[in-house]
Amino acid sequence: MDRTVREIHADFAHRAGYVGTGIGVAVMDTGIIKHKDFDHRILVFRDFCGQRKYPYDDNGHGTHVAGIIGGSGFASRGRYIGIAPGCNFIVLKALDRYGNGNTKEVLEATEWMIQNKERYNIRILNISVGMLPSAKEEEKERLIGAMERAWQSGIVVVAAAGNNGPDAGSVTIPGICKTIITVGSSDDEGISARQHGLMPGYSGRGPTEHCIVKPEILAPGTNIISCSAKGKLYEVKSGTSMATPVVTGAIAVLLSARPQLTPVQVKLILHDSAVKLSDAKGQKRSWGRLDVKRMLEQRL
Repeated sequence: MDRTVREIHADFAHRAGYVGTGIGVAVMDTGIIKHKDFDHRILVFRDFCGQRKYPYDDNGHGTHVAGIIGGSGFASRGRYIGIAPGCNFIVLKALDRYGNGNTKEVLEATEWMIQNKERYNIRILNISVGMLPSAKEEEKERLIGAMERAWQSGIVVVAAAGNNGPDAGSVTIPGICKTIITVGSSDDEGISARQHGLMPGYSGRGPTEHCIVKPEILAPGTNIISCSAKGKLYEVKSGTSMATPVVTGAIAVLLSARPQLTPVQVKLILHDSAVKLSDAKGQKRSWGRLDVKRMLEQRL
């Protein structure tokens, strides 16, 4: 990420005294390691792939995502701090070492999360599973249905738009779900994307087959520095999977300030506080860019 953007997002919230304290964030991904930046905030680790009992991440994606959401910055002396460094992690390993998953494991993880949301105060689910729109209709419906059940249970579901842009209708599943919040990258153009093997304009774009604007919100997703699971403290990754936890962390901050908010109210606040944008052709492709200061100041 452009570090100054991330620091502005985090710094305002932190100076206002909101760091996501006590908010449970479920991270459905490749796992997590016990990085110094996570302190003792990994409340639960559930492995739906290999049934192992202790935290691990054989890919590194999940650890990087968790660091963006709520790394404390301890190992970097505060330089690479997450958006909500006071939040708690409920880690659901549903993706394998290659970052792949199957519907069965995602559904099992989702149902476990719903059943245990009160116990761990799970308020948000961050998910970067990306099934292509060409997938079997039954598989799509099952995955979207699971995300809608989570939303209806009171959990804010935040999903990545995928990296298959810039063509229209390229948002992955479950990002096309009309209920949940889908996140795209605000900085997906130019050479920086190419340096990470992504096409300029990589962020998935709507509309969906039901003509719904997707993704709803954009956040920085290119050149993000966050926690590493590969023998070094930090590494750089790019993609909508990195933009998504920026929004998840911001929502954790919002809920620590206003814990009574429902998922629908959170979504309305994001809509009303987004910084309006247009693409190069002057076409609207989202509500706009995340602005944490405006989000925290926004009233219903």
